[in-house]
Parts: sequence; C-alpha cells; structure tokens
Amino acid sequence: MMSSRFLVFNAVILATIFFGVMAVFHGQPWAAPLVILVPLLALGVRDLVQRRHAILRNYPIIGHFRFLLEAVRPEIRQYFIEGERDALPFTQAQRALVYRRAKNVNDAQPFGTVLDIDEVGYGWISHSIRPTTITEHDFRVQVGGPECTRPYSLSVYNISGTSFGAVSANAIMAFNRGASLGGFAHNTGEGSISPYHRRHGGDIIWQIATGYFGCRTPEGRFDPDKFREQAADDQIKMIEIKLSQGAKPGHGGVLPKAKLTEEIATTRGVPMGQDCISPSRHSAFSTPLELVAFVRTLRELSGGKPIGLKMAVGHRFEILSIIKAMLETGITPDFIVVDGGEGGTGAAPVELSNNVGMPLIDGLSFMHGALVGAGLRDRIRIGASGKIVSAYDLCRVFALGADYAMSARGFMFSVGCIQARNCHSNHCPTGIATQDPVRQRAIDVDDKSQRVANFHQNTLRALAELLGSAGLSRPSDLKPWHLHIRHQSGKIVGGDACYGMIAPGALLRGEVDGDLGREWARAQSSSFEPVA
Repeated sequence: MMSSRFLVFNAVILATIFFGVMAVFHGQPWAAPLVILVPLLALGVRDLVQRRHAILRNYPIIGHFRFLLEAVRPEIRQYFIEGERDALPFTQAQRALVYRRAKNVNDAQPFGTVLDIDEVGYGWISHSIRPTTITEHDFRVQVGGPECTRPYSLSVYNISGTSFGAVSANAIMAFNRGASLGGFAHNTGEGSISPYHRRHGGDIIWQIATGYFGCRTPEGRFDPDKFREQAADDQIKMIEIKLSQGAKPGHGGVLPKAKLTEEIATTRGVPMGQDCISPSRHSAFSTPLELVAFVRTLRELSGGKPIGLKMAVGHRFEILSIIKAMLETGITPDFIVVDGGEGGTGAAPVELSNNVGMPLIDGLSFMHGALVGAGLRDRIRIGASGKIVSAYDLCRVFALGADYAMSARGFMFSVGCIQARNCHSNHCPTGIATQDPVRQRAIDVDDKSQRVANFHQNTLRALAELLGSAGLSRPSDLKPWHLHIRHQSGKIVGGDACYGMIAPGALLRGEVDGDLGREWARAQSSSFEPVA
C-alpha cells in the first residue's frame, strides 16, 4: 500500500485520522476539513473494492482524473492522455467502439459519420437495394484439410496470441473465460499453455514459436514427447507454428531473468536464473521441405488436430517456395494466419516495427492469390491478424480472402487496456501487461470475461448487419468487388482492381506474368534461397 499509486489515498487516511483526533480533543474548528476528507476516504475505499474499473482499483481517488479528462474534447485529451496527435483519432475511435460493445452499450452515432470520407485511402463496402435479414450471427468455419482427422469448427473472430508472461494471469483468465462464454478460441501466444489458460476451459490454439516453450529439450530444441503430452489435451483445438510476427518479423525476443518468475519458467519449460530467449529462427527445420514435414509430424503427434502456420509476409519467393514444397509432397497445413506488419506487441525495436513486414491487406491478398494460383486454396484456411477491431475490419479481410480473423488489440481493449504503453515496464496501470500481483488484482476475472464475450458477440452482430446491408448471408459471400477505396488520383477503385485476382491454377500453368510470375520461377522447394 506504500506505492506511489496509493500516495493520495494514504494521505487522505492520515489526514482524516489527524483531524479526527484533533477534533475530539480540541473542538469543532478542527472538524471542518473532515467534510471533504471523509467523502474522499469513502470514495477511495469504494475504488478499492469495486470490480468494474481496473484503473480505480490500482489508482484510488486519483484515477477519477482520467475519467474527467476523457469527458473533455479530444483536442485536450491528445496532450494529456495520448501524447501523439496523429495517432489519437484512430486509437480513440477504436477504444470507444470496443468499450461500448464490451459493456453492451448502444453504439448508435448521431449526426452521421465521424470519418473523413474525402481522405485518400478511405474505404467502404457497397450496399444492395435488396438487403438481407440475418438472424444468426455465430459465423463459423471448419478448419481441417484432407490429412486432418480432428477438424475444428472455429468462430470467424478469435483472440490472437496473448502469452503468459507478456500479460498477467488475471488477464489470461479473463480472455479464456470470455472465450468459453462466447464459444470462440483463445491463442496462447508463444509463452505456452499456462494454468490460467486451462482454468476456465475455453478453446485453445496452442502457438509454438522458435523457443518451443512447453515442448522443448533443456537445450531449447523441439521435444516430440513433451509436445505429444501437451497436445493430447482436449482443450487444445488447433496448433499454430509461428514463423514470424507482424510487430517484429525476423526478430527474436528476450524475457530478462529479472522478470522470470518460477511460474513462468515452469510454464515455458526454461530454467530460472537466466534470460528466456526466443531465437530469431526455428531449429526444427531449415528448408521448405523440412517445414512441411514438420507440419505432418505435429499433425501425427497431436492425433490429427489442425496444424497451421503464422507469418508476416516478407520475401515473397520464400512463401512461394513453401507452396512448391506443399505441391511436391502433398503435405499442406490446415490453416495459415497472415499477420500484418502493423500488428502490435508489448515491446519491439521502433525501426523494426515501423519499417519491416508487409501490411496485412497486401500480405493477405498475396497469400490468397498465391494459394489460388497454385490450386491449393480449397485445402487451406486463411486467417488474418493485424489491427482488426471493427466489423468493417472483418468485412475487408473477408473480401480479400480471409476465412477468419484473430485480434489481440480489440480484446485487450475489452478488458480495459488504455494504451498507456507501459507494457515493457511491468507497471501497466490496468493490470493487464504486468506480473505485479498487486496491480493485476485490479482485473476482476468474472466482470472482464463477460466484457470479452460481449465484445465478441456484439462485433459479430455488427458484422451480420453489414453483410445484410450488402445483400449477403455469410462472410464467405464477400468478394473483392464489394470493397471500394478512394485512390490517390481521386478516383474510386474497386477492391478487385486495386488488389488484383489470380485464376485458379494460373501459377501451375505459367499464366502469371510480372513480379509474381518471376518470383514463382525463382522459388525452390529445397531451399529458402531463390534460384539465381
């Protein structure tokens, strides 16, 4: 309780005691300050025991100033809360939308759009004169290719990777319980499956990255026996091999030994007393052929569960080399998640986050087109990840080829993230991105998990409304030509013209010209290096 977060509350307690004692012994004049102090003390106690606002639980009394600032105009907030003028309108609108949906508040907006419709890059979907009425918004997609014996019916909107260690135990439990309540899936992130992922029984997508946490040897290599033991859990519905992350592609990670707790070390299968390293590349394979063989190995070890890849698109010839390995061996992953370069993380080098990795829309349209051109699209589901928060975000990625979407940002907002950008410091004010047991107690799991479920349900309900306005019935009905973008020239460009379309099997027949055709010719299944 001696933290600076409680400085004002502690001062109020001491002042109340002081003036109370003085009033008893020296009369009524000393009681005057109590008119203010007693209500403040009552407010602070209420802040500590209430469960709806994590900020108030962590910052009794002074936390109310944040809500006061939120009530004033955005021009004021940009200086006192965000600190970055250019980022404010977008992030503010995102958070406001999520908060309303998480709290089941009507998100109707008076006086029309708040967006600049004349701005270059402004996009929309076209509506129909004959809209449809969609009564069921629990849209799902079956994930599992020809070699998968245990396919999974996946929601089209799910929680992206949230590792235990990067986020707190209470946040993990709120996400997973929310997934259980709402009938969707929760990706573990690369930090493996913690007890907090398991406690409430929500469906799990187990992510395996370069550190092989949860299925590693003491030397840090892949351990098939440990993998088989973990993968046997019925709560694990799909397994995702992370090749790269949009927020820091081509870059490993370090959890400093000072932040490594016994619980995190046990979860990840790493020793205490040394930094926890995620290498920049996998050691289980080094060629495209070895990668697809690794996919088959995991599918066999897991008893036939869906196995997939997650990656940000970098060198396109590397992606095409993996596709050639699929064609050569007949082994295909059950899904591929395309992560955009705009994706988020708790900490990454600024230059790398800003300048490395293809943006989601470009990477998604490339991946979809490449699989169509290779004749493999019907065997592989495509997921999309990277700043997908609204129903329109979902429509856009579905129109460009995604079967489902993953989001960490949206669900982080739903449990109270205010983008304080202290994720790396262990001082997250909302208790989400911290391992501090006092700070994370601010997250009431029952309350926040219901908000997670609400956000998911209300976003899919909004998706159904958008689909209905376009005269459609399901997300898979969306096509590129439903999208429209205001081009730099000032003209309106359709999504099919802006992103292009490839005919099924065109790559196999040599009918694709330009950069894609040249890179296809350079790709080889035996190596990630291009043919000279």
